[in-house]
Amino acid sequence: MAKRNNYDSEFCGSLPLNHINVIQTYGYLVVLDAGSYRILQVSENCAGLFQADLPEITSNLFSVYAGTGQLKELQQRFAERSKVKIPLPLTIAGKRLLALAHFKEKLIILEIEKEDAGTERSFTNVYDEVKYAMAAMESAETIEEVSRTAVYELRRITGFDGVMMYRFDEEWNGTVIAEEKEGNLENYLGHTFPASDVPKQARELYLKNPYRLIPDRQYVPVRLYPVINPVTRAFIDLSDCNLRGVAAVHLEYLKNMNVSASMSIRVIHNNTLWGLIACHHLEPHYLSFELCSVCEMISSVISNRISAILNKTLFDVESELQKQQTALIAQVYAEDDLVAGLLNENGTNLLTMFQASGAVAAYRGGYYTLGDVPDHDMVENLLLWLQNKNIERVFCTDQLPGLFDEAVPYAAKSSGLLAIAIAKEKGEYILAFRPEVVQTINWGGDPTKTINFDPDGTKYHPRASFKIWQQQVHHTSDAWTVQELETAENLRTFIYEFSTKQANY
Repeated sequence: MAKRNNYDSEFCGSLPLNHINVIQTYGYLVVLDAGSYRILQVSENCAGLFQADLPEITSNLFSVYAGTGQLKELQQRFAERSKVKIPLPLTIAGKRLLALAHFKEKLIILEIEKEDAGTERSFTNVYDEVKYAMAAMESAETIEEVSRTAVYELRRITGFDGVMMYRFDEEWNGTVIAEEKEGNLENYLGHTFPASDVPKQARELYLKNPYRLIPDRQYVPVRLYPVINPVTRAFIDLSDCNLRGVAAVHLEYLKNMNVSASMSIRVIHNNTLWGLIACHHLEPHYLSFELCSVCEMISSVISNRISAILNKTLFDVESELQKQQTALIAQVYAEDDLVAGLLNENGTNLLTMFQASGAVAAYRGGYYTLGDVPDHDMVENLLLWLQNKNIERVFCTDQLPGLFDEAVPYAAKSSGLLAIAIAKEKGEYILAFRPEVVQTINWGGDPTKTINFDPDGTKYHPRASFKIWQQQVHHTSDAWTVQELETAENLRTFIYEFSTKQANY
C-alpha cells in the first residue's frame, strides 16, 4: 500500500454510548432530584436492594430508605465541582454499602457497589504496593521506562492476566508500547490497533472517566426504571458513570479477543487522550470501587510523569531549534547574502536545522541547491504547483508523491516537503526535502475489516481476527513537527525583512 490510510470510523463514532440507558450488573444506579432528594429513576435490580417494588421506590424520597445527612453535606461541598465523583458510605436495608455520588445541576446520580461484589484485594492491602508503584513511575526517565513500569505495577496490583499500554498516533491508531501478561492471552507488543477500535465518541468519554471496567462481558444488562427521566424528559446521560452498560459490538470484540473481563485506564497529556492501558482477564474479574480508585490515582501519576518527560523533550527540541535559527540568521548577516547564509555547506544550514536531505532556493532569478534534491525540471514544476496552490507562507507535507504526481519517481529523496514562500507571485521559495521512510506496520488484525455487517444490514460485528496483518507504507517521510513549522514561519519573517532591506539599498 503506497500511503497511510485513516482508519477512524465515523459510523462507530456516532453511536450514542452515553445514552445507552442500561447498566452493568456489578452495582445499582439511583437518580435523585437535586433539590428534593426524591427518587426519580433506579436500575431495576434496586427492587432487591430496597426491598420494594420499582413504582413504590420511585414515588418516595431517598430518606425513606437511607439517611441523607452526609449526602446533603457532600452536595454543599462539591456541587460546583460537577466532574468530581465523591465516595459516599450508605446504609440501605441494614446493608453497609459504598457509593459514588455525581452532583449535576438538577440531578444527583448514585452508583452503589453491590454488597456481595467482593474483591481479592482492598485498598488497605495494596497501599504499600501503591506507594512503591508511584515511586517507581515518578523516577522513570523515558516514555518506554514509564510504560513498562506502569503495566508491571498495574498487573501486580489489579491481578489481571494481562496488561498492555498503547499510545495514539496523529490519526488515533494505537500502538502497543509495553505489555505484561501470562496464560493464554495473545502477545500484542508492537501491534497497532486501528482508530476504529476506540472511536471518537469512546475517546471523548475517557476525558470524563479515568477508567472503564467490564468485569464480565456476559453480563445481562440491567434497565432503568422509568425509561425516561421525568426531569430531563430524555434518556439519562451516563457519560461519567462507571456502571454504564456496554455496546454489544464491544462485548463481541472482547469475545473475539478470548477475554471475559477488561479494564481500560486513560493516559492524558495536555488535556488530550495520549494513550490507554488495557487490562484483560480470561475469566470474569471484578475490582472494588476502592481498588478502581487506586487505578484512577495511578492513572494520574502515569499521565503526569509522561507529560513531564514529553514537556522536557519539547523544551530541548525548541531550545535546539532556537539555537540553530539564531546561528543561521547570524550567518546570513555575516555573509550579507541570503542564499549563501542559508545553504552554507560548512556551518549551520537548512539541512541541519530541519533534518532535511536536500534544499533548494529559488530566489531573484537564481536556482541554488544543497544536498540531494530532485531534478531541476521537477523542482521548477513543483514551484509552479506551489504558486497555483497560493502558498504564501509555509507549506509542508510528509506525503508529497500523493499530492504531486511528478514527485513519484523522486519519492526516495523527496517524499517530504517544507516550502517557505519568499515571494509567491515571483515563484520564489525556499524548499527543504526529506527522504522516504518505508514503514512496516503490524496491525492487530486487518484494519480494513473493522466492522462487518450482516447480509440484511440490520446488525454489525467487529473483526473476528487479531492476527498480524502487515502493511508497508511507501512515499512517506518523517513528519514535520509543530516546532519545526513555527521555526519555518519565524525564518520566513526574517527572510522577508532581510530581502526587503536589501532591495531598498
